[in-house]
Amino acid sequence: MPLGLSLAPKVLASKSLTSWVTPIAHWYANLAGYRKYGLKYDDLIIEEYEDVQRAIGRLTPRERYDRAFRMKRASHASVLHSVLPKEQWTEPEKDVRFLTPHVQEVEKEDKERAMWDTVFVSRK
Repeated sequence: MPLGLSLAPKVLASKSLTSWVTPIAHWYANLAGYRKYGLKYDDLIIEEYEDVQRAIGRLTPRERYDRAFRMKRASHASVLHSVLPKEQWTEPEKDVRFLTPHVQEVEKEDKERAMWDTVFVSRK
C-alpha cells in the first residue's frame, strides 16, 4: 500500500466494521504504554523533520506548553523507571490528535509550493 493511503475512512464509514475494530484499536493503544506516561499519540511524532518543526511552531502557546510539560513529566518518570500514578494517565477520550492536522497542512503547502515552483509557462 503506498504511503499516505489509509483504511481508516473505509472503516469509519462502516458501522459494523468500526464496532469490530475499535476494541482492538483501544487494546493496542493501551498496550503501547505511552498513556501510562501521560503522553498523547501526537507527542510521539519525531521532531527532527522540518515539516513537524514547522507544525509545532503553529501550535498555540498553551498547546506548546502542555506538550512540553507532558514530555518532561514522561522523561522524569522514565528516569525513575516507573509509570505515573493511574490518575495522571492520559484518558482515551483526551488522547486527541493536536499536531497531525498542522503537519498535514504543512505537507499540503509544501506540495502546492513545489507545484508552483515547477510550473511551466508558455507563450501563445
